[in-house]
Amino acid sequence: MAKNEAKKKGSGKKKAANGFVNFLKSDMFAKICGGFSILLALFLAVVFVSYFLSWSHDSSNPEEYANWGGKIGFKLANFFIFKTFGIGALGYIALFLSIGFHLLDIKIMKLGRTATITIFWMVWVSLFFGFFYLFSDASTNLDGSQDMKWISILAGVVGYSIATWIQGLLGKIGLIIILAFSLVLGLWLIHHVSFKGIVNKINEKIEQRKAQKLLDEEERKKAAANANQPHVAKTVEPQNIITPEKKPVVTFDDADDIDDIPPKNPEPAVDLADNSDFEIIDTTTQSTPEKDESQEDNEEYEREHYNVDEPYDPRLDLRDYQFPSTDALEHHEDKNEEVTREEMVANKNKIVKTLKNYSIEITKITASPGPTVTLYEIVPAPGIRISKIKVLEDDIALSLSALGIRIIAPIPGKGTIGIEVPNAKPQVVSMLTMINSDKFQNNNYELPIAIGKTVSNETYVTDLTKMPHLLMAGATGQGKSVGLNAIIASLLYKKHPAELKFIMVDPKKVELSLYNPIEKHYLAKLPDSEEAIITDVRKVVRTLNSLCIEMDNRYDLLKDAQVRNIKEYNPKFIARRLNPQKEVGPDNYHRFLPYIVVVVDEFADLIMTAGREVEQPIARIAQLARAVGIHLIIATQRPSVKIITGTIKANFPARIAFRVTSGVDSRTILDGGGAERLIGRGDMLLSTGNDLQRIQCALIDTPEIQKIVDFISSQRGYPECFALPEYLDENDAPNKDLDLTKKDALFEQAARLVVASQHGSTSLLQRKLELGYNRAGKIIDQLEAAGIVGPSEGSKAREVLVKSEVELEEILKNL
Repeated sequence: MAKNEAKKKGSGKKKAANGFVNFLKSDMFAKICGGFSILLALFLAVVFVSYFLSWSHDSSNPEEYANWGGKIGFKLANFFIFKTFGIGALGYIALFLSIGFHLLDIKIMKLGRTATITIFWMVWVSLFFGFFYLFSDASTNLDGSQDMKWISILAGVVGYSIATWIQGLLGKIGLIIILAFSLVLGLWLIHHVSFKGIVNKINEKIEQRKAQKLLDEEERKKAAANANQPHVAKTVEPQNIITPEKKPVVTFDDADDIDDIPPKNPEPAVDLADNSDFEIIDTTTQSTPEKDESQEDNEEYEREHYNVDEPYDPRLDLRDYQFPSTDALEHHEDKNEEVTREEMVANKNKIVKTLKNYSIEITKITASPGPTVTLYEIVPAPGIRISKIKVLEDDIALSLSALGIRIIAPIPGKGTIGIEVPNAKPQVVSMLTMINSDKFQNNNYELPIAIGKTVSNETYVTDLTKMPHLLMAGATGQGKSVGLNAIIASLLYKKHPAELKFIMVDPKKVELSLYNPIEKHYLAKLPDSEEAIITDVRKVVRTLNSLCIEMDNRYDLLKDAQVRNIKEYNPKFIARRLNPQKEVGPDNYHRFLPYIVVVVDEFADLIMTAGREVEQPIARIAQLARAVGIHLIIATQRPSVKIITGTIKANFPARIAFRVTSGVDSRTILDGGGAERLIGRGDMLLSTGNDLQRIQCALIDTPEIQKIVDFISSQRGYPECFALPEYLDENDAPNKDLDLTKKDALFEQAARLVVASQHGSTSLLQRKLELGYNRAGKIIDQLEAAGIVGPSEGSKAREVLVKSEVELEEILKNL
């Protein structure tokens, strides 16, 4: 019995402790603390003001306090003001207010930013008055006696102590420099003050004054000229007197524009005594070409911002971002052995001998060594048919004892026939060589990718936006994944996170998982997705459909901006000629548009699993997305006609073929043979329409990728991953039988917001109520179950079924 009673007592204590802990974690406790914090802030405001009015009296009369807060008020104020930051202690009021509002979930002051700004100014103001206290004739007695001077009250003990310490280290001049430097740094980092913009405004004012002086001078000349005209003593009817209007002030964007003002010659006086008819034309009433509403909104924003603010910088949020160093890459060429002259001469002799065996004479032969193959160019004798040489591929391969012989007859742009012969010891092309090449470093491509080296040993760099989509195929282990990594690494070395986003699809779950750490720098995903690397087929379908919504939204932005593509749109936005506050469509505002590159590994698995659900959005994106900066890179190891359909091929003019097992697969990829004769290990054929080039793909190994990713992820990224538009398929339809007795705490506030704006969408609740995607989506489902909004309509906002607040209040009462 005693043991049972002891156990009951122990369990009772444990329950009480758990209950107390739960109370400390509850919203009720947070609200109590928030209310106390606001009351404390208000009390401090009262006693602080009173302290500045009565500190002298209260310091000398400890038994009779004039402070409005009595003895406690004086003691608190004396501690916070005199013992700490002086007049800077007023910042405590803002701190306690922001803490209170935060705990009560009142979105008036942001706690983090308010605290940063307040603490900076508290310290700086205290130090500022501490500097004056050091070099004034005020008493240095800081013990709270009657000898305290006003300046010691303004500085406080903290300001005086810091100023004394800095002055002892750096002297008076050093203290002044520290004050000035900290002020400039605080204004720049905390308040984001643009000193360049201030200078521009000052220059603009100066130019306006210059322009006004010129106009005033012209007015004086005109008045003097009119004064020299003979006076007409004719009575003029009052209604015929023309009063000149005041000239408007002309604002010039640049100082150079002043020189372009045409000289204003004095106009001849008009003799109103003449009875002849004359007409005064009011130019303000002349018809002007009509402008649509979007152009007027953009022009209004341009007038307000374009000539005042500096151009928008898309990299500003990550202005300290550094591109990866080439130290992460290895120099694989150190182990290479070049093609010897003896080898080339021997191959030349064997080619000539084989051709002679078939009565084919040649007049000239040259060799161009490459990393993997050597190109032998021959000029056949007159009368030799090219078709006779093309059929000898296998015979030449037999005589050279080599695989991968390929005959190019003729070489485009040349009057020669090419025979590609693999080198006895193929060389490795490292990614380091590609990144350091002049072609890659000095180009003006939008999305430059360094793939490898050609048969003539030249670095091959191209622009993905010109392709504009890329299809890669090849048998297992032939270099397809390395090629994908080379393309991704090229873009990471050239594009800032603000300018480029990746959508990565990896059904195998292991090929692209290395890029997970750079999620908040370069990756894009659905708002409710946990991982940026997409491995689930169902999420792939949703992501591709979401990307179609993003594409449509971008086309709406281009239409409103009256431009044709992203290369024209972004400069216009950077120049602040588009209004970012204007809603072009539902939750669609003018913004800087980063390029989006979709990387899909093992496309065959997606087609076999999802079929047309995947093929249709990919075909739509491939057909339309080029102009809005969305590009596809699709890779597969099974290049059959069931995987690479006619629809896919028609929209992917750029294709890369690594070694395949049959000529049928080669023709599926390239619409011609050749890929089955490659030697593997990164040897590939690149088709860009009419041109076909043989390239040795650059090698970038897993440790190199890991170093690049680690370098990027170690830097500050964006708060959240780049979010794609919301997309709900049929399986995501909300449950109509939701339990509305367990409504979200913000349900009523969200309902009033939706009805007031007549716009029902998850993103609206996210933006206005500062919620996460999951919670906002749950509230939208509850609003639908309550009959306030209609069902999902894909990319469109939900229909708001309740049209007035009176009707809404009735629904809320019934709930």
